[in-house]
Amino acid sequence: MVSVPFSRNRTLIVAFEGWNDAGEAASGAVRRLRDHLGSEVVAELDPEDYFDYQFSRPMMTIRADGSRGITWPGVTMHAPSGPEAGDGIYLLLGTEPSRMWKTFAAEVLEFVQDAGIDFVVFLGAMLADVPHTRPIATFASSEDAQVRTAFGIERSTYEGPTGIIGVLADAFGTEGIPTVSIWASVPHYVHNSPSPKATLALLDRLGEFVTVEVPRDELVEEAAVWESGIDQLADDDDEMASYIETLERARDTVDAPEATGDAIAEEFERYLKRRGDSGAQ
Repeated sequence: MVSVPFSRNRTLIVAFEGWNDAGEAASGAVRRLRDHLGSEVVAELDPEDYFDYQFSRPMMTIRADGSRGITWPGVTMHAPSGPEAGDGIYLLLGTEPSRMWKTFAAEVLEFVQDAGIDFVVFLGAMLADVPHTRPIATFASSEDAQVRTAFGIERSTYEGPTGIIGVLADAFGTEGIPTVSIWASVPHYVHNSPSPKATLALLDRLGEFVTVEVPRDELVEEAAVWESGIDQLADDDDEMASYIETLERARDTVDAPEATGDAIAEEFERYLKRRGDSGAQ
């Protein structure tokens, strides 16, 4: 790990299901961390305050004893526990709240300050025009100048609608708590299925910022099965296969050492022309 000019004695890793979680990649990463680290729940936010149950519906589930019960949407804080816990790895996992975000952020901030957490990593995933056959791209950013310098990352230039991750990052930054946001790009044409390949990419990138190891063998196998399944779908769908090939060419152009902005623009212009020609037939 690199040497940084700020403490990471107690680190919080955050993911929310919903808008910030394409392919369940971010929540999947934190769930694997939770299961591996053996973390224990130390706080739960009252779902009545923050959830619209018509939007985030409770789920009917079968319990271990065979009886049925309701599982309510919610958010839980997990603290280090067990032999694999590591040094001060806390987790925040749950469903993105649907209302009262300012109050929600203030309550989470209080938990963070009471626990003495001094570094926060947000995990997210977004749908993008990327091919499933290439490595999942990740992007890390921070609003904290020391964090950017220490890890060689950039400040996000995004403007537009944000999720609860953006709200929490702003609240923590205002209180002087350094944060990093790591996002994975998930192929939009497979948005209905969980993406273990994106989860794996997030965990790999997380290792640059936090000293935590999660067994990857099972996840690597799941990612291979996921990719193979999409390959099979594309084999039976000429339009889908053609679209994936276009995304592959665009990605390879961007990744090429000699890539320039003009080259990338030209590739997309050719793509648009092909789309126009096929539509005219």
